[in-house]
Amino acid sequence: MKVLVTGGAGFIGSHVVDRLIAAGHDVAIADNLTTGRRENVNPAARFYAADIRDPGALGRVFEAERPEIVSHQAAQASVNVSMADPPRDAEINVIGSLHVLEACRQHGVRKVVYAGTGGAAVGEPKYIPVDEDHPVDPLSPYGASKHAVEHYCSLYRANWGLDSTVLRYANVYGPRQDPYGEAGVIAIFTARMLGGGEPIVNGSGEQERDYVYVGDVAEANLLALERGGGGMYHLGTGIGTSVNALFEKLAALIGYARPRKHGPALPGEVFKIALSAERARRDLGWRPRVSLDEGLRLTVESLRAASQASSTAGVVRPGRSTRRSPN
Repeated sequence: MKVLVTGGAGFIGSHVVDRLIAAGHDVAIADNLTTGRRENVNPAARFYAADIRDPGALGRVFEAERPEIVSHQAAQASVNVSMADPPRDAEINVIGSLHVLEACRQHGVRKVVYAGTGGAAVGEPKYIPVDEDHPVDPLSPYGASKHAVEHYCSLYRANWGLDSTVLRYANVYGPRQDPYGEAGVIAIFTARMLGGGEPIVNGSGEQERDYVYVGDVAEANLLALERGGGGMYHLGTGIGTSVNALFEKLAALIGYARPRKHGPALPGEVFKIALSAERARRDLGWRPRVSLDEGLRLTVESLRAASQASSTAGVVRPGRSTRRSPN
């Protein structure tokens, strides 16, 4: 099938592109490279520099490609950024997504696979692991904006026949995650430890997250594209891991000997959450296959190799020894 992946040069999107191409699909990418990187782009994919906030640019991509399926991965993905600038968050995540859905409607796209969020949309859970029937009560503009698009997906399906599948991600981690960005505690902690810096644990560190490996998430996107109709699915392991435990696992892998340093808790963040993926297992045949320990090892190896390559090339990354990581 012909598939257009928005945000396909980004962390998760580039892995989705790789998996789709490996499965034999014809893939194009639309990405404005704000957080995505050109080096993440699979050479077998066609690349378009386009921002989802620009309907004219999007329309030209859709006109050139005529995709059957759109995998909508492009987003503002930081809770911190959304708390600091809610209008910008909504401009990208809500208005930008509406431009994508409109382009799909106007150009005869059959289906959209939408990358949603689990923990940020649900808010503080009433029970764990959280299934798809759990009430939605987001604590941040990010969670609200990502959830709002789920309703628009339903509206476009009911009114214009645009099929859609929503995949609500847990905390995704793995190779290519930006260790200098505003999201991704594993990448940020790893980069600081490898560089001899000092990661900051927000609050008590007893916050728990459900960490799911990016390769598993890419596989779920392939299954959602190829199997069945619409629906909404949680993608997680069902297991919460505290930030303190995560710190200790990474320190042991890297050989980092400094004690944890704690800072203030961040607003807008859920304290403890894990997602049930039972529905995804039943309907899509998906389950997470990479354990946290194995995924952390792969992530550390990837970031270590990237750090060594940057040092060899004389690339200097900005120091952020006091960065407050989004836990």
